[in-house]
Amino acid sequence: MPAESDGNPAPGVAAGRHPLHNLWRLRRYLRPYAVEFGWLLLAALGATGASIAIPLMAQRVVDGPVARQDPAGLFRLAGLALLLGLAEALLIFVRRWVQSSSSVAMEAAIRADVYAHLQRLPASFHDRWQSGQLLSRITSDLSVIRRFLSFGLFFLVLNLVTYLVVVVLLIRLHAALGLLVAASAVPLLLVSRRFARAYHTASRRMQDQQGDVATLVEETAQGLRTMKAYGRGPELAARFATGARALHDTGVGKGRLLARTSARLDLVPNLTLGVVLVAGAAAAAAGVLTIGELVAFVSLQLMLIWPVQSLGWIIANGQEAATAADRVQEVLDTPPAIVDAPGAVTLPRAEVRGRLRFERVCFRYPGAGAPVLRDVELTVEPGETLALVGATGCGKSTLLSLVPRLHEVTGGRITLDGHDLRQVRLASLRRLVGVAFEEPTLFSMSVWENLTLGRPDAGEDEVRAALALAQADFAYDLPWGLATRVGEQGLSLSGGQRQRLALARAVLGRPALLVLDDPLSALDVQTEALVEAALKRVLRETTALLVVHRPSTIALADRVALLDGGRIAAVGRHTDLLATVPAYRAVLSAEPPAATTEPAPGGRGLVRS
Repeated sequence: MPAESDGNPAPGVAAGRHPLHNLWRLRRYLRPYAVEFGWLLLAALGATGASIAIPLMAQRVVDGPVARQDPAGLFRLAGLALLLGLAEALLIFVRRWVQSSSSVAMEAAIRADVYAHLQRLPASFHDRWQSGQLLSRITSDLSVIRRFLSFGLFFLVLNLVTYLVVVVLLIRLHAALGLLVAASAVPLLLVSRRFARAYHTASRRMQDQQGDVATLVEETAQGLRTMKAYGRGPELAARFATGARALHDTGVGKGRLLARTSARLDLVPNLTLGVVLVAGAAAAAAGVLTIGELVAFVSLQLMLIWPVQSLGWIIANGQEAATAADRVQEVLDTPPAIVDAPGAVTLPRAEVRGRLRFERVCFRYPGAGAPVLRDVELTVEPGETLALVGATGCGKSTLLSLVPRLHEVTGGRITLDGHDLRQVRLASLRRLVGVAFEEPTLFSMSVWENLTLGRPDAGEDEVRAALALAQADFAYDLPWGLATRVGEQGLSLSGGQRQRLALARAVLGRPALLVLDDPLSALDVQTEALVEAALKRVLRETTALLVVHRPSTIALADRVALLDGGRIAAVGRHTDLLATVPAYRAVLSAEPPAATTEPAPGGRGLVRS
């Protein structure tokens, strides 16, 4: 099922808007190329004018030099027709060259804006959307829009101008026959209108199905090891075949719809041409039309066949672009939920002491029922390391994600040295906070680029020190050292190697706040001990908030906070809590009491499908 099929009609349609409304909104991307498109249109009109002049030249040739048997006059007119043909060819070349270069640049500008907007959207947005749907919007949908804005729209204008000019000339040559040709536009409009409505629906369905298929391919590629381990290849292949078959059937249906409409559009001018030939021959025999005028009339009418034949393609291209614009605008119209507040300040690293305070903090995922966090009160003093302990699903990772504002608090506030985090510029805050997640993400780039993601200006000595601290010196033994590309999601490395690189990346920037979500879970006992020993030196210089599960890791913390049911149930030293809080002992002994279930971010699993 398409990702958007949540019971609501397509955007724009629900609001009573024209199907081309969202496509019209993209006109701002045409403005930087207004001059190019102006010259483009002039070149096209010049080429069209040259082609229209040739039938009129034919009239003069037939009624003049041919009728009078004047060879000199014939050669002069033939030479003029040759020059017109050369001029038309040159102008067509200029038009196509400008057309191609400007359209590709325009597509790149839209793609850059969509990608930048995706970066501004919160994690909850990406939790709800299938990645394949986003991928199809930023690739195939933008290509469809580019084709229409650069070719379809251009030819629509050009063909309309050509049609109107030719019809006026036909009426001047012979009023009755010219009006007959003009009247043939009525059935063309009726066929086109019906076709546009049906094709718009089919286009939306197909583009959504393309996103679904892209999602299937991406999930299969990312989960290849799991798929092979469970022997689920045939089942996933069958699932993909079902999606591909649905996409195929929709594409065939679109093809049939276009074929039927094209046949009807071809029928109208051909029937009209047949009537004109018979009536024109009779008029010429009666002396109402000269032979030259009949030749010019028929030649001009033949020029209308291409605009009519291309009408089906232009409408199809326009409807595909309209649905693509709907899908792209669904992303662009989603407002970033986490933005800089008016008057937000920048906190210099040198002036930050690192006192982090949670004041009656509440948080609820969008669309979720019960809140994950309720009235959390917690203070982490400058230079202190505080560990968060709790049963699975109690909200530990969620609490950590609020510090770099990956999610926004829904109640209360979090302060850093007295500054509400919502009043600190996002760029400044995220430079102050170093983060390492339990499931580390590495990008398809070199080890060096992954390490310096948050500190592009880091020097070699700093990188070496961070790697040593995280016990990640194995990076130097990779085939090309730190220049080795780790592959998509870093899957060419082991889980422990990825986790150590992520930890090195977190500490590289010497952050004022260090937020670590069980960063040692994938390490063996010996490596964990080495990392913990080195990490203690870093933690003495920064404020840190850690999610931990192993008792050995708790030793890194000055204090421990027990999170239970979304609330802070107890805070104190590990030994004191172990002696006085039964729930704390239960968590560490892996015999927790009934725990509340933390809903997945943004209803993860309730993906728009």
